[in-house]
Amino acid sequence: MLTDLGLAYEIRLREVDESFPPTLRRAAVAEYLARHKAEAYRADLAPDELLLTADTIVCLGDEVLNKPADAEEARAMLGRLQGRAHQVYTGVCLLSGDGRPPMVFADETTVHFGPLSTEEIAFYVERYQPLDKAGAYGAQDWLGLVAIERLEGSYFNVMGLPTHRVWAALRALRQL
Repeated sequence: MLTDLGLAYEIRLREVDESFPPTLRRAAVAEYLARHKAEAYRADLAPDELLLTADTIVCLGDEVLNKPADAEEARAMLGRLQGRAHQVYTGVCLLSGDGRPPMVFADETTVHFGPLSTEEIAFYVERYQPLDKAGAYGAQDWLGLVAIERLEGSYFNVMGLPTHRVWAALRALRQL
């Protein structure tokens, strides 16, 4: 998505604990995780660098559906989401190496899933990689094609980055 925006970037990977305080709810969880990831890189940033981190969560009510631990949990999550609406929040943190305070925000999209049979859920879990996805699904793959009836908000937010908000933030920071 950053390439499609015409932005130059470098990917840096680092393992970061994705646990969060149990008192946080919904968008606050996504913002906390994005900021927490950014803090792991703070010491490595050059003064002229800008770091973008993001974290996407799926919520059914106030319950955060994290990445499933195994196929059984993935099937259970999808069984709970099928035929219902849920919210997807992506938190974003922009951290500059020049010492400015981080810019942190979240975007929300409501996703309406149609009904799914037990066989369809099993098919998806067996053939795709739901264990590395919040809520056990990716909007851009098979399940998104057959289950998402409509969205209220940004499709790209559900994919993991609210590009329209990132663009506006970069413009505000005079990075474009």
